[in-house]
Amino acid sequence: MHTNSRDSAPVPHPAPGSVEDLHAEVDREAALVAAHHAGRLECRRGCSDCCIDGLTVFEVEAQRIREACGERLRGEAPHPEGACAFLDREGACRVWEHRPYVCRTQGLPLSWHEETEEGEILEHRDVCELNLAVGPLDELEHEALWTIGPFELRLAALQARLFGGSQTRVALRDLFGAQDQ
Repeated sequence: MHTNSRDSAPVPHPAPGSVEDLHAEVDREAALVAAHHAGRLECRRGCSDCCIDGLTVFEVEAQRIREACGERLRGEAPHPEGACAFLDREGACRVWEHRPYVCRTQGLPLSWHEETEEGEILEHRDVCELNLAVGPLDELEHEALWTIGPFELRLAALQARLFGGSQTRVALRDLFGAQDQ
């Protein structure tokens, strides 16, 4: 979200022109959160505790991976079940440059909001157990957290615009071996 300069009310960003644009913006924003925690985040190449199996992405992100990594998807086998299909034997991501949105914010302290049955809005916070050195989550200021929601809505809008309103999701594991790439 950005602020409307006339009245300072939050207004939603428009859908980005491409998934590459959205990913670039996510990377810039996530880098700001990561910089806030410089030296305290344990995420590194090969750290794959957050790289779980069974993840799905919108077709728009699956298409980006197919286009950029088609040969790899046809010629290589997915990582064994139990972890992300894109991990190599050392636990590094084989599609890092083209990884989906969800993977671009892994490890950061997270914030999200849910509404109770009574209509109360509650904030929830979480962080990877390896990154607990960021300090007590309830004491972190907003800028030190990745807020779940705004970018997901923009990604869904991009998906709808490019795929005729469809909100189809694709399992990452299903991208391997497909003949129509």
